[in-house]
Amino acid sequence: MEIEARGLTFGVVAGGPEDGVPVLLLHGFPQDHREFDLILPRLHAAGLRTYALDQRGYSPGARPGAVAEYRLSEPAADAVAVLDALGVDRAHVVGHDWGAQVGWLLAAQHPERVRTLTVVSVPHPRALAEALRSELTQRLRFAYMGVFRSRIAERLLLARDGLVLRRMMSAIGPRAALYARAMAEPGRLTGALNWYRALSRGQLAGVGRITVPTTYVWSDGDPVVGRAAAEATGAWVEAGYRLVALRGIGHWVPEEAPQALAEATLARIGV
Repeated sequence: MEIEARGLTFGVVAGGPEDGVPVLLLHGFPQDHREFDLILPRLHAAGLRTYALDQRGYSPGARPGAVAEYRLSEPAADAVAVLDALGVDRAHVVGHDWGAQVGWLLAAQHPERVRTLTVVSVPHPRALAEALRSELTQRLRFAYMGVFRSRIAERLLLARDGLVLRRMMSAIGPRAALYARAMAEPGRLTGALNWYRALSRGQLAGVGRITVPTTYVWSDGDPVVGRAAAEATGAWVEAGYRLVALRGIGHWVPEEAPQALAEATLARIGV
């Protein structure tokens, strides 16, 4: 379906029983709503109604031109507006990668809209900010962001049919080509990269403590987030909290370990 919100048009894929408890799913880079395809059958079988949102930059009708329009506060406001348009007062929220960052911000600033939070791969922004300050290894893990923020990023990532993107996501096999092909759509990759270009450490430092029940799913094979930031996340959650550490899994948890993620999500939701 297409949802009009904040003067933009967002693609939202709905599934599961229409009277089920709502779950909002927020994807990361360079994916889209399809990254949750492998966990949806478990959620639907549990009676949940899912809404997988293609976020700004990814939905063709939601690609503002200015980099400043991709600050984290903007996609967080989008999520609230989409829930409003769907007539959903409160939802369970599941977010991966950039979607996790949006989920943290939603739960911190709009706890009345979030029943539970399941965040995947990316830790609480304050835990991440501290790790970036104190851990050289974490700063080195984030070195790729300089490339993604550069003027050559589009050219580099789209060269040779998205070879860099496909190699980056090689752990998910042929599904990587789905996202690489999608990024060739005019304007899509620039919109997606503008999330990186708009990011500042001040945005990370501004996210407060979380007061909704939260599960953080981290994987020890993730090249992006190290153990220090993962283990520090619990200090920023004042409600029920669980860290699920997956062994031998990389960054693309929803597609590398869908069953483990579905179990962790259902356990947090309580169904």
